[in-house]
Amino acid sequence: MAQMLALVLAAVVAVCVGQLVAERTGLPSAVLLTVVGIVYAELPGPNIELKPEVVLTFVIPPLLYGAALNSSLLAIQKHLRVVISLSVVLVLATALLVGVGVDLFVPGVGLAAGVALGAAVSPPDPVAALAIGRRAGLPAKMVTLIEGEGLLNDATALTTFTVAVAAATGSGFSLGFAALRFIVSAAGGVLFGVAIAYLVRLIRSFVRDPILVNSVSLATPFVAYLMAEEVHASGVLAVVVAGLVVGHDTPRFTSGASRLQTSAVWHLVEFLLEGFAFLLIGQQLPTVVRGLNSYQLSTVITAAAVTVGVVLVLRPLWLALTQLLPRRLRTRVGGVEVRGELQMSKREVLVMSWAGTRGVISLAAIFSLPLTTDSGASFPGRDLLLFCAYLVVLVTLVGQGLTFAPLVRAAGLSAGAADTATVRNEARLASVRAALSRLDQMAADGEASEAVVAQLRSNLAQRGDRYQRRLELLESTEDGELPISQGYEQALHARRAVIDAQREELLRWRDAGRLPDASLRMLERELDHEEHTLPSRGFR
Repeated sequence: MAQMLALVLAAVVAVCVGQLVAERTGLPSAVLLTVVGIVYAELPGPNIELKPEVVLTFVIPPLLYGAALNSSLLAIQKHLRVVISLSVVLVLATALLVGVGVDLFVPGVGLAAGVALGAAVSPPDPVAALAIGRRAGLPAKMVTLIEGEGLLNDATALTTFTVAVAAATGSGFSLGFAALRFIVSAAGGVLFGVAIAYLVRLIRSFVRDPILVNSVSLATPFVAYLMAEEVHASGVLAVVVAGLVVGHDTPRFTSGASRLQTSAVWHLVEFLLEGFAFLLIGQQLPTVVRGLNSYQLSTVITAAAVTVGVVLVLRPLWLALTQLLPRRLRTRVGGVEVRGELQMSKREVLVMSWAGTRGVISLAAIFSLPLTTDSGASFPGRDLLLFCAYLVVLVTLVGQGLTFAPLVRAAGLSAGAADTATVRNEARLASVRAALSRLDQMAADGEASEAVVAQLRSNLAQRGDRYQRRLELLESTEDGELPISQGYEQALHARRAVIDAQREELLRWRDAGRLPDASLRMLERELDHEEHTLPSRGFR
């Protein structure tokens, strides 16, 4: 027990140090932690082996749920055709082509086992891809496509993997049954996800305590996953759908205090679990390499080349081919007809082609391969399949991870910070005008005294003027970068200095015995909320 606790503490330290190094160097923390895991695995001492059931039950659901909470249901709906193309059709094509390639060029494995390998390596991991993509400053559209693909492709891949393993072990297989199972699993996952989301909404209508709301939020992904899996529906899809719907509903059905607390808790959960997942990937190297002794070097090289080649080549080829579809394809979103929704620019296709980072989900799937078939024989090529999957994860995570940000910058696709800030300040200004209109109505109805109305109107007017000045300054920018305003920076510095002075005075009162600690914490919380609204730098 003490040894396990020491390993956990060491992992937390490694994750924190990796984040600090990433912030100082600009390197992706996902890559750094994977390399740290590899180095640690080669050192003498205890190591952590990947247990598929643990990863799929306790690590993947909260990671996917946290990513779904921060995604945009409307944005994914808007780009649904591209998302479905990548998360369903491309995943199935990758699984099939890898299976055919392995069957043709690697003796003794077979088509079914090859498809199982292809299904395991087919889904890009949203955790790894977004950890790298957001740091690269991707524009909103690209982030939405990566989020949508990464959140929905796991259900396709894991269902295909299960069917392929059943065929490889002799548990019974037919194309019609496989298609039916896929449809039922996906439909069941969606239904369970929606049901859990509406159950959460119902609970939130009765529960207002932020601690209880937070507890419900932490339990939601596990409930969605376990309930769906219990009836052989897609637990992964249930988690994702629940997260998307709950995230969409959160502004309407939770208080500000609950949102602040829940956001902070999920940020910590994601930070630690993501770091642990990347460390875990690196630590599996000795286990994977150990099983290659019984294979000829030529067989290993051929299997690895086929698997990595299909994964790296098929994605850009698929993205390029989809752009040849008629540009007049239409879809309807919220009753509005949208044209050209499938179309991406050449630069976007290039960046999306390089955004196929695989991660811990691929390893969890491939490690769950059974040791034997139903007849008692060894599963065909199991150790070789483990190595091929691990190599795909390593090549995409480290190779693409290190080069993704430079590629985004070279393609000129970094998000326009000024455009984002403009939209936010336009929304702020609109909310202030709505508040002033509501205030006028309250004054006319006699719901508030003239003094109260005058004070609130003055505060709102000042905020509106501030947002208007920001918009005027943002409109003057030409390169899409945030403008530098000495006055704005001085105002931020002054507001932080004022908050610091208030904190110091409260501490003096506490130290002098004039203010109880409980009251100090409450007053500090007020200042913390005020400070939280200040941007870290420049406009936002």
